[in-house]
Amino acid sequence: MTDPILEGIDLPPDQNARLHGLIAQMRHDGTERSEPMREIFARLGDRWSMLLLQILRTGPMRSAALRRVTGRLSAEGRISQRIFTLQMRLLEADGLVIRHVTPTVPISVDYALSPLGAGLLNEVDHVMDWIRDHIPDIQAPKTDMQIHKR
Repeated sequence: MTDPILEGIDLPPDQNARLHGLIAQMRHDGTERSEPMREIFARLGDRWSMLLLQILRTGPMRSAALRRVTGRLSAEGRISQRIFTLQMRLLEADGLVIRHVTPTVPISVDYALSPLGAGLLNEVDHVMDWIRDHIPDIQAPKTDMQIHKR
C-alpha cells in the first residue's frame, strides 16, 4: 500500500521501502511541534540554547551573570532580557535546565544544567567532534560556490 505522502512519486523499490520506514519512524516520534523530538531539534537549531547549555555545563550561575556571559560569547555580542527569559523558560520546560529562586530582596534566580541537559550535551559533543573532524569537507563546497559566483 502506498503512503499518501509518496503518492504519485516514482522511486526505486528499495528507496521507497526506506522512505516508508522513515515515515513510520517520524509518525512514531511525532510530527507535531509540541512533540519532544521536534522540540529538542528546535533547541539544537536555535540561536541561543546550545550556548546557554554549554555555559551552564561549567556550573550553576546567577541569571544576570549567565545573560552577560552568553551575550559576550555570542556572535551577536548581546542577548536581550526578553529573549534570554524566553530561552530559559523553554529550556526549563524541556527539562534541560533547573531554575532555583531564592526569596531575597531582590529575588535571586539561579540556573543549573539538569541531568537531562547534561545527557543531551554528551550527545551534542559527538556531533561537535564530527564537525571538528570535517571542517575542511564542510568548507570546501562553500569555497567552490564562491569561485563559481565570480
